[in-house]
Amino acid sequence: MPINNSNEDSRRSFISKIAKGVVGASLVPSILTAADRKRNIQSLSRLKEKYSANDQIQIALIGAGGMGTADANTAITVPGVKLIAACDLYDGRLADAKKKWGSDIFTTRSYQEILERKDVDAVIIATPDFWHKDISVAAMNKGKSVYCEKPMVHDISEAPAVVEAQQRNGKVVYQVGSQGMSSLGNEKARQLLKDGAIGKLNYAEGFWARMSPTGAWQYPIPADASLKTVDWDAYLRNAPKREWDPLRFFRWRNYRDYGTGVSGDLFVHLFSSLHLVTGSIGPNKIMATGGLRYWKDGREVPDIMLGMFDYPETAQHPAFNLSLRVNFVDGTGGTNYLRMVGSEGSMTVEWDKVTLYRNRNVVDENDPLAAANAAASNNGKQYAYHRAEMLPPDTVVYEAEKGYKGAHFDHFYNLFNAMRTGGKVAEDPLFGFRAAAPALLCNQSYFDNKIVHWDPQSLKLVNK
Repeated sequence: MPINNSNEDSRRSFISKIAKGVVGASLVPSILTAADRKRNIQSLSRLKEKYSANDQIQIALIGAGGMGTADANTAITVPGVKLIAACDLYDGRLADAKKKWGSDIFTTRSYQEILERKDVDAVIIATPDFWHKDISVAAMNKGKSVYCEKPMVHDISEAPAVVEAQQRNGKVVYQVGSQGMSSLGNEKARQLLKDGAIGKLNYAEGFWARMSPTGAWQYPIPADASLKTVDWDAYLRNAPKREWDPLRFFRWRNYRDYGTGVSGDLFVHLFSSLHLVTGSIGPNKIMATGGLRYWKDGREVPDIMLGMFDYPETAQHPAFNLSLRVNFVDGTGGTNYLRMVGSEGSMTVEWDKVTLYRNRNVVDENDPLAAANAAASNNGKQYAYHRAEMLPPDTVVYEAEKGYKGAHFDHFYNLFNAMRTGGKVAEDPLFGFRAAAPALLCNQSYFDNKIVHWDPQSLKLVNK
């Protein structure tokens, strides 16, 4: 089923507007003209390979919790895609899957059964983090394309296996699920930085906050949760053995054995976006602090984390510093952004909007009053005092057009387009490794209370 090309071109364009002030003459005109540049994406109608008898890409969901359900719901809105199977270790989610997506879909507790199916072309992996590597590698070895939720792995030691499996399996498509990688906002920020909109980059900061009435990561526990309805032994196959604990199954993000904390859940989004915008491959120095300030409910990971990162100079960018913050009890109601600061301005980057602030030149050498005062001062005369004003920066806001489907849709669109055309995905395993590494090492710095040194080129820890 083809996508309308004119609508797609329209979706990929930006509309720009002036939020306040007047754009200064120092703002390079090419930046403004580039704001409306359209990036063409091959239409899904240009099919060169058929994936099934009904000419659809057929997908299966592995991990049918909240994020997996959201992923599947988005994926099937891409024309030519059908969900045919779902896997989860809790029977209640399998029953819900049939209610959501049809009684004819295949359901199972075993991801291996999903991978053995000849009619499954791609899988969405939305399991707890500690299962990402094993299922990813197994899926690629079975010739399945993969959309794996971030972070790509639970520990940096697991990442080379994922990269190697994708390279060894050649045409298998693998995409990490950091949706911002496909967002219009990050694409616009990359172009603005390249065009010199903020001058020389020297600092970046990111903030991700959440406020939930039920508590951060305090997902509901079903009334029927038990060893009869949950395959607890399968869940712990890659983790230390424990007695049945529904908290560790349904609220897995709170525990180090299964999740990667606020850094792996949220910082990784900011690393992915920053690396896309700057062309960076990662920092070489990582420091973190934080603590359990509010959710003292037995969880093992902090609810507030602050990370600081040194990015060395490369051919793609100058040396710069990054600071990241996560706050799980945000009195402001939730704030998320990535801000990049340069020698001539700054920009705040969101997935559907970029706000550019240009430094305004306060001193005007051509000001007649200034010239007269200088001459009077040289003659020993009293001069008139013109006190400087507080001037706002020139501000330009780039916003996605009305009707933009969003980064989540685009990320799946890019995956399926790559499957059909043999093209590139938005975030392959190597990029995913370089985004996950500083996030996971942030945890290491926090728990070990030390500075971590990392070689982003060779992807190895450095002992100092």
